[in-house]
Amino acid sequence: MSHEVVEKNIGLMAVLIALVVSVAGLVQIVPLFFLTQTTQPLEGITPYDALRFAGRDIYVREGCYGCHSQMIRPFRAETERYGHYSVAGEFVYDRPFQWGSKRTGPDLARVGGRYTDEWHYVHLMNPRDVVPESNMPAYPWLATREVDGEQVARAMRAQKRWLNVPYTDEQIERAAEELKGKTEMEALIAYLQGLGTVLPNRR
Repeated sequence: MSHEVVEKNIGLMAVLIALVVSVAGLVQIVPLFFLTQTTQPLEGITPYDALRFAGRDIYVREGCYGCHSQMIRPFRAETERYGHYSVAGEFVYDRPFQWGSKRTGPDLARVGGRYTDEWHYVHLMNPRDVVPESNMPAYPWLATREVDGEQVARAMRAQKRWLNVPYTDEQIERAAEELKGKTEMEALIAYLQGLGTVLPNRR
């Protein structure tokens, strides 16, 4: 079959393009279902507790992923700066995952434990107080807005039901009580402080 025949027949070209895309997609996706390292959590990885779960939703809501990736590539320049490269088993309970590719700010995959809670608080209130050259916006409203515990419990229940995240009924039932009086700032800091703390060799 010559290129000329394909190029002159738009219907045939569409069918062939769909066929190529379908086969290529299957070749990439199907093997992942049979690799346990992509579907099983690393040792020590557990579903987010209620506070970190709330913090992660705030991270997504505020668009933090637009400037911060959470995926360290397996290259020396990356691992020397950020720590151990990212592994699929770290993100089993991340729905959706926050890998990203844009780095206006630094990668956050291994930020957990690097700074104190107080540092994060000051940084989120006004980033230039700790990083003078930062162009990150401030998030002072997080310090006064309280987490909606009932909404978090509903979201955890949905993840258990539809995404098979292994939350227990007890965890879901006590989520609202655990989050009573907690601010969105506390939740976001808890989320950040847990990032990348399972794998060793963090720098």
